[in-house]
Amino acid sequence: MSKVLRGLRGATTAAANTREAILAATEELLRTLQQANDFQPEDVESAIFTSSPDLTAEYPARAARRLGWRDVPLLGAAEVAVPDGLRRCIRVLLHFYTAKTQGELKHMYLREAARLRPDRMQ
Repeated sequence: MSKVLRGLRGATTAAANTREAILAATEELLRTLQQANDFQPEDVESAIFTSSPDLTAEYPARAARRLGWRDVPLLGAAEVAVPDGLRRCIRVLLHFYTAKTQGELKHMYLREAARLRPDRMQ
């Protein structure tokens, strides 16, 4: 089967608003998405990262670079400051090539972000 471009979602939370906590949480999320969906950085067309307004110590996209995603276009943005929104939340939308169907993809919600999509609990 040939590969097609698909969207893959994931989210997690950082333990604190520190560079180390943001990078650790984002690296864990990206590794988990890669392992669950069997793709390599060269399969990724682009990635959009967002973070809640209370995360200001580091760009989550920098974690992808640390994992070797050197040629992947990355974009970071701030989430809307919703009053009851999840604190210290990092989200990602990956566009990647895969032979998997949309129904076979495993969107991952880690740590406190699991509350965002209880239907996706693994």
